[in-house]
Amino acid sequence: MKIKWLGHSSFLMTSGSGKKILTDPYESVFGLKYGEIKESADVVTVSHEHGDHNNTKAVKGNPVVVKTSGPVEHAGIKIRGIDTFHDGSRGKERGTNVVFCFEIDGLNVCHLGDLGHTLTAEQVKSIGKIDILMVPVGGNFTIDAAAAGKIIATLKPAVVIPMHFRNNRCPEFPVAGLDEFTKGKTNITVKNSSEIEYKIGKLPASTQIVVLEPAG
Repeated sequence: MKIKWLGHSSFLMTSGSGKKILTDPYESVFGLKYGEIKESADVVTVSHEHGDHNNTKAVKGNPVVVKTSGPVEHAGIKIRGIDTFHDGSRGKERGTNVVFCFEIDGLNVCHLGDLGHTLTAEQVKSIGKIDILMVPVGGNFTIDAAAAGKIIATLKPAVVIPMHFRNNRCPEFPVAGLDEFTKGKTNITVKNSSEIEYKIGKLPASTQIVVLEPAG
């Protein structure tokens, strides 16, 4: 399975058979300066209806759009949505959020969307075993670095890919940069690329943080 970070919370995952899943397509709002999404996909997931996460019209290929919780299967990919909130006040500030879990080429991938709180025991059970975790770390609109660390310690993924943080492509976006998350942590790999590939049976033995370059 190949993973490509387009920017913000948007990833393109490509299975060994060529099926493509794209998460949270953004548009250039709120100070985001990532490039326009030009990818095609078979499936698009939307964690919540904010403009920096729901730009489905930008995705080519007439994909199936999944926005709700519950188990579904499209293009041979099993997808499970878990209901959560975009804030720590049960949605009173910013509404709901769907965490999406995918089974791709035998790997379990979890995209937390704009999660705004630590996970309950029930949510952790619903998410289950995770190999690769895409986690927001910038705070303000989502969980911050400390909360992200607690979730990682609970879910114990083999790979963590941070998202939704301030960087040189969105220097005015009002969240923290990546340093807040990586400070004091070890086993960090910084890739000079937007893409990485993983195969079942060839994952890191202990949790590895992988920092990708945005493609957009």
